[in-house]
Amino acid sequence: MRDFRSILNILGLLLCIESIAMIIPMLFDLLNNNNDWKQFFYSSIFTFFIGLVLFISFKKKQLKIDLRQAFVLTITSWILIAIFGAIPFIYTSSSLSYTDAFFESVSGITTTGATVITNLDVLPEGILIWRSLLQWFGGIGIIVLAMAILPTLQIGGMQLLHMEHDDPYEKTIPKINKFVLEIFVLYVCLTLICCLLYYFNGMSGFDAIIHCMTTISTGGFSNHNLSFAYYNSQSIEYIGVLFMIIGSLPFVIYLQVIHGQKNSILKDDQIRLFFIILIIIIFCTILWLINNQSLDFYSSFRIAIFNIISILTGTGYSSSNFSNWGSFGLVIMIVIMFVGGCAGSTTGGIKIFRLQLLFRGAKAQIKKLTQPHAVLMMRFNGKTVTENTYNSIMGFFFMYIFLFILSAISLSFFSLDFLTSFSAAASAISNVGPGIGETIGPLGTYASIQNGAKWILSFTMLIGRLEIFTILVLFSFNFWKK
Repeated sequence: MRDFRSILNILGLLLCIESIAMIIPMLFDLLNNNNDWKQFFYSSIFTFFIGLVLFISFKKKQLKIDLRQAFVLTITSWILIAIFGAIPFIYTSSSLSYTDAFFESVSGITTTGATVITNLDVLPEGILIWRSLLQWFGGIGIIVLAMAILPTLQIGGMQLLHMEHDDPYEKTIPKINKFVLEIFVLYVCLTLICCLLYYFNGMSGFDAIIHCMTTISTGGFSNHNLSFAYYNSQSIEYIGVLFMIIGSLPFVIYLQVIHGQKNSILKDDQIRLFFIILIIIIFCTILWLINNQSLDFYSSFRIAIFNIISILTGTGYSSSNFSNWGSFGLVIMIVIMFVGGCAGSTTGGIKIFRLQLLFRGAKAQIKKLTQPHAVLMMRFNGKTVTENTYNSIMGFFFMYIFLFILSAISLSFFSLDFLTSFSAAASAISNVGPGIGETIGPLGTYASIQNGAKWILSFTMLIGRLEIFTILVLFSFNFWKK
């Protein structure tokens, strides 16, 4: 049997950290004389006890993680954090069943933003803070996963983000612990700046705290049922747009700029394509809204830029019910759910760089039809893309679409109509949050769907967040062979 002591030791440490995080919503409830503070306290003690037992029982002088253990650690850490993160949802004023609590917790930690809670405006502060904290921690976890773990595991072409022989950032910060620390400090600073801007532009202090955490993490949880439509504020929406974009760009690029590489943002292939896609889709949406929704240019621009960026980045906020935009609105929203932001960001989806390389690969195949003996090399950010890397991306894309279809078909067995099943599956695997239609649309929730469908969506959110193969490899017989 393989030695998983190192994994259990690290899992224990993560649970201890999660238990400490539970103290934050406990203090909010304690200061507001809400009895939910006791439930957070008990949840924190229980989580800390389990974590401490694991940490001490499986402590080793030297932690060593091999490739197989890295896969197991990645998936078990996310599942375990979601399981314990669900406890406050059960025993506090939200009073969710375990199925709903696990769904809400998974939605939080994966920064999806789908919710089963229908009374957000009247919930106590503690549980609202806990939802946002889950997304905030999920956001930083995703960045570390994308930049430090997945490139090593060579999943879905992520190895392109970690090439030591010509990666300028690796020369600047050679140790991964220093890299993680700098990412964390940057993440905290951006969160604080976002919070202050929200506050000085009209949000209450509490609302600013809630939304700064769920904006920078591109999570989308709000403490109002109407999301950003509650504020009806142009300045607040534009601040949201700015930080949703910041959250959807590679964080390693920000560090490169800080360390003196001023042109990194302009030179990055996926960032350029990201903005090109944004501009084109927003422009087309503005034209549609003007011609079909009887809106003027200013109103169309404001509605389009906020909601398109929110869905494309997988944040899931809404300032308008885009389910009522008509045929173009429905199609464009479902399509951009799959796109996502840049690799190394907090966003979900297929990611810009994969779509970019798939297109370049198709273009190369067309050229080969007319020039069969030509040697065509694909490049990304100046790096040559090997055949193995391209095949990895192709495999990821195929499994992404396959699992989306499988999820949509599975949901249809629970009496969900085509649009609801289709958009829920797309939203879950891309970690977007809201779907399309009256039930799970931007003004709806997932509360009314059956428990079986919620478990399917919970698994779909996890598998989409962990880049699919991280989980699927555990089902391989060869993976467990000695």
